[in-house]
Amino acid sequence: MLWSLLKILVFVAIVGLLALGAAFLLETSGGVQVTVAGMEYTLGPLQSVIAFLVLVLAVWLFFKLFTLLIATLHFLNGDETALSRYFDRGRERRGYQALADSFMALASGEGRTAMSKAHKAEKLLNKPELTTLLVAQAAEMTGDTKKASEAYKKLLSSNDTRFVGTRGIMKQRLAEGDDETARKLAEKALTMRPRHEETQDILLKLQTRAQDWAGARSTLTAKLKSGNLPRDVYKRRDAVLALSEAKEVLNEANTVEAQERAIEANRLSPDLVPAAVMSARAHMAKGKPRYATRILRKAWEAQPHPDIAHAFAEIEPNETPHARIKRFGVLARMHPQSPETRLMMAELNIVAEDFPEARRALGDLVESGGDARVYTLMAAIERGEGSSDAVVQGWLAKALNAPRGPQWVCDNCHHIHADWRPVCEHCNSFDTLSWRTPETPEIASATGVAMLPLIVGSVGRPDPVSTADQSEELSRFKDETVVDLDQTQADESDVVAPGETSSMAPSDSVDDGERSDTTRPSS
Repeated sequence: MLWSLLKILVFVAIVGLLALGAAFLLETSGGVQVTVAGMEYTLGPLQSVIAFLVLVLAVWLFFKLFTLLIATLHFLNGDETALSRYFDRGRERRGYQALADSFMALASGEGRTAMSKAHKAEKLLNKPELTTLLVAQAAEMTGDTKKASEAYKKLLSSNDTRFVGTRGIMKQRLAEGDDETARKLAEKALTMRPRHEETQDILLKLQTRAQDWAGARSTLTAKLKSGNLPRDVYKRRDAVLALSEAKEVLNEANTVEAQERAIEANRLSPDLVPAAVMSARAHMAKGKPRYATRILRKAWEAQPHPDIAHAFAEIEPNETPHARIKRFGVLARMHPQSPETRLMMAELNIVAEDFPEARRALGDLVESGGDARVYTLMAAIERGEGSSDAVVQGWLAKALNAPRGPQWVCDNCHHIHADWRPVCEHCNSFDTLSWRTPETPEIASATGVAMLPLIVGSVGRPDPVSTADQSEELSRFKDETVVDLDQTQADESDVVAPGETSSMAPSDSVDDGERSDTTRPSS
């Protein structure tokens, strides 16, 4: 209504100005004299203006007729579209102008204007491969998902625009949370454009989220071949996927195939800790301890990790504590100052009942702000040296309030995981877990079973016991030494620190009357 009123007012103003101009010219003296073929014509001011406008119109009309004549000559010479191009030239010019206006409106965030201009361009140009896509994007900007979906479906009818339509629908399904349909659409889109990087990334993310490890490895290979992924990154991620395949096969009880895939994962990325551990155990199952030793030594050299130490202990499960200390010296010499090496040697010496050496192995870890493992081992050392229960419980109280130390942390969202996995359980990022101390470490609980790698033993009378006996001894130790902590921190009793259950030494049994005298890590 207001727009119509404004147009009327502008029209009236223009007519009024023209009338004033004409009146001014009529009252003005003088004019223009034109001599043609010996005859002289005198034109007044108003007549001169009208004559000038007529001359301009005549020139414009002349050029129009001239271009029409040229188009007619081309048509007569066999160009069947010459005349249609002549008449459509103005229409196309207006259409492309509307198309440009639509692009500008879309870039400016004006969804409704973009859609209006796109519809205008569609009528003038008859080029759906351009205008339909604009309509779809403008509809998405305005929140009209139904109209956008209809536009994308129109694009599926042409070979030239089928990829764009498939990709648009795929993104809509992703926004709706329909990952399964989005994954199928991404697979179709990738068959049309195998080198399209964005589609490769989306498909890889959806495949890892759906635990389609074989499909993810195929997509990863496509990224490498298209040059969208460095080879070193490819090898690392392919190893992660191979390890994930091995774990899945292991869950299905197909151990032979799982062993082969674990070995393949370690071959692709020797520094990947879970792959090294799983590959070493696969070689142990095949009766090849030398291969397992070589793999674990190489992994430890890349990064000391408690899981590597536990697997290294499994190579010789029946050796004596002193023989185990000697064999583990190979690992200790690689990174002698590493906290993980010092913790490992301290635990081994506790098992061997060499408590002064265990204290020396820990060194300054206690003073430099140790974690729960350090304080728990100090409690074991104090118990082994005959300290009072108050001293032991003091160290356990420190362990209760200390951070857990290094854990599997997502580099993307910093979420802490209990164990390694290929995809972050919080942000669904692929291959983002690293073994490090969290920026805001969690507080460990001294009452967790895995936080106390200790059993009660009697110095000087080591006898082998079963795993069930070890669990019973650990339970008795907890009941005797941290009962007060259990009462005050009952809500933390389920907190378990990853990687703390030790398998580095065989356990010893004790008499019931001596269970609270000495302690050492469980096997």
